[in-house]
Order: sequence, then structure tokens, then C-alpha cells
Amino acid sequence: MSSTLDPATTAWLLASTALVLLMTPGLAVFYGGMVRSTGVLNMLMMSFISIPLVTVTWLLFGYTLAFGPDAGGGVIGTLAHTAMSGISPSTVRGGVPELLYATFELTFAILTAALVSGAIADRAKFSAWMVFVPLWTLLVFAPVAHWVWGPHGWLASFGTLDFAGGLVVEIASGASALALALVLGPRIGFKVDAMRPHNLPFVLLGAGLLWFGWFGFNAGSAFRVDGIAAAAFLNTLVAGCLGMLGWLVVERIRDGRPTTFGAASGAVAGLVAITPSCGSVTTLGGVIVGLVAGVVCSFAVGWKFRAGYDDSLDVVGVHFAGGIVGTLLIGLLASRVMTGGPRGLFYGGGLTQLGKQALGVVVVAAWAFVISYALGKIIDRVMGFRISKEEEAGGIDFALHAETAYAEGVHGHAPRGLFGHGQQGQHGQHGDRDH
Repeated sequence: MSSTLDPATTAWLLASTALVLLMTPGLAVFYGGMVRSTGVLNMLMMSFISIPLVTVTWLLFGYTLAFGPDAGGGVIGTLAHTAMSGISPSTVRGGVPELLYATFELTFAILTAALVSGAIADRAKFSAWMVFVPLWTLLVFAPVAHWVWGPHGWLASFGTLDFAGGLVVEIASGASALALALVLGPRIGFKVDAMRPHNLPFVLLGAGLLWFGWFGFNAGSAFRVDGIAAAAFLNTLVAGCLGMLGWLVVERIRDGRPTTFGAASGAVAGLVAITPSCGSVTTLGGVIVGLVAGVVCSFAVGWKFRAGYDDSLDVVGVHFAGGIVGTLLIGLLASRVMTGGPRGLFYGGGLTQLGKQALGVVVVAAWAFVISYALGKIIDRVMGFRISKEEEAGGIDFALHAETAYAEGVHGHAPRGLFGHGQQGQHGQHGDRDH
């Protein structure tokens, strides 16, 4: 990496960092609209609390473990920069002040942790979540970031490509979300009550904020101001558009009508898939990545009903599945014009790059799942990770925060599985309407 300060890159990365940070409040609104009215505040808080928790953890140990000098074998960084030791305003990394570089990567860590919360909506103790997030940042995010993006990281050295976070963000969060969903078990009324979003305008607003921030997420990851950054920017727009169209086409054929929920979900699916590949594929490749992701994820959100796990807001169906799609398609669509070397199968590169991408998917997914499952089980054993049935039935907002989002809102939902038929649930997720 360059040790000379590049003013243009620094200016763009400052803007990109702010854009990526905005994605976490955007995610909070997106998730908040997807839950029932009695859980919206808790859902918002699970994202917002990730900002200070990850920030403190990152500045103390996370950054040095992820991006510090390699400790050996490309597995983890050393503690050389504990509490940002040895880094001053004049320290330059990759053409930008290292303090800015660390902050940019911090915003990725924050968002990734917040993504996991969608799988356990409406039933997780807030205190347990506050314990889980810092530990997860150190044990899952930091090692994976080092493998893929760190100096001499073993996956990077092997040749696995991940431009902006398909492995580090999407697959890591999706596998972790699946693990926590299994630890906590399904919500009361899962597969019985209709669980629809309580506020679709929130969902669309959140998706718009995420899309806006995603330009900094992807184009900022170029760490320079040039044609590759511009291509990543355009691919981000293109894939979001095609993801939306792909999802809506499936809805129209399968369900008879396109929905606003599907539009928001499809756009996010396309954005998820283009995240690892935006710097490796051409604009035509971006079209294919977005379209495939929109179609695949529109079916993947129904996996939970067949498999029996309750991923409340479809982190697995969108982020895990979309991350896999985008990461593997690099092995088919990577162009030398974009990568400067590696090529996918369709560009004359054979199966080599696809194999490297597949290895990255398997290793990161396995690590994130196993560590997250273990963390969840330990926390559950020590302090309990799930709220009581009575608290869940009465509404998690009032039970944990002594607040309600709406003055005239429902104070509980009394799912059929607890107190007879009661009221039918008002919230849910992509796949629930297919049940």
C-alpha cells in the first residue's frame, strides 16, 4: 500500500465512510419496518447499539487483529496497534491517513454486526445482544477480515477475491444469523400466525438509505479515485436495479402480483451480491449478478419454512444466499479488465478462480457459524439469550425498554401458540407470505 498521502482518495474515503455509517441507521429503519408494531423500538435499538459497542471494541482490539501486522500464517493480526497505539494523524496507509482507513473499516464492522440482529427479532434479550456483539466482532469479524483483506491474509494470498465484503460482511453475517436463530429457536406463532411488516414505508425508506450508503461501501473499497471506483459505483446501481426487477418478476409469476416489499427486498439482494464482485465484473457482469441474486433470493427466503429455523427478517435468505451468489459468480464473470489478472470461467480463466471463491465461501461460513453458535450457547447458558414467553406475548418494546413506538399501538399480540387464538401477528418477513 502507498505510504504517500493522496488528497483525492482521502476526500472520497471521508465521504464514503460517512455513507457507510449511514447504512446502519438505514438498516435499523429497514428492519424496524419489517417487525410488528410491538417490537419496532427494540429492532431499531439493536442496530443503533451496535455503533458504540463495535466502535469501542474496534479501537481497542478489533482493528489491530484485523489489519495489524500478520502474526503468522495469515490467520490473525498482532496486538501492535492495541488501542490504536502507534497510529498518529501523520500515519499513512493506502494513500490515506491510517486513522481514516481504520474508521472506514470500522463502519463495515458495525453494519455487519447489526445485520445479524435481523435473525433474532422479537425474542432476544437486549443485555445478551450487548454481550454478544463485542465478542462476535473480535472472534468472527476481525479474523475473517484479516484472512480476506489483511496484510498477507491467507485467503487473499490464496487468490480468493472479495472487493467490498461478500465474504467478510454478507456470508459472515448470514452464517452467524443462522447460528443464533437456531440457538434462540422460533418465535411464538412461527408457521402459525401471519407475520407481516407493520410499516412498509419504513421498509422502503430503509432500503433507499441502504442503497445510498452502498455507493460508499463498494466504490469506497477501491481505495483510489479511478476507473475501477467508477465501475464499482455503476455496478452498485445496476445490480440493485436488476435485483429488484428479478424479484418482482418472480413475484408476478409465482404470486400473481408484484409487491413493494418485494421491490425493497430485491434491490437489497442485488446490492448484497454485487458487494464482493463490483470490482471484478464488467457492467454486463453486474447486470447478471443482480438479476441472478434477485431471482435466487426470492426463493431462498422460503428455506426457513422447509428447514424449520426462524430467521425473522431473512438475513439467511438475502444476505447469506446473496453473498454466496455474488462471491461464486466472480469465478464465472471476473474480467481481467477489472481485476488486472484473474479471470472467470466465461472469460477464459477456467475453473481455478471458481474453486478459490468456493473455498472462501465454505471456510468463512463454517467459521462464522461455529463461533457464533458457540457464543450464543455460552451466553444463553450464563445469562439467558431469550426473553420469556410472557414478555414476547406482551411485546418486546414494553418488556425491555418500557416504551412503545405508537401511542395508540397494540400492547401485545397473544400468538395462538401461547394464549389461544388471540390477535393474528402483524409483522413478518419475505418468506412468511409464501407460507
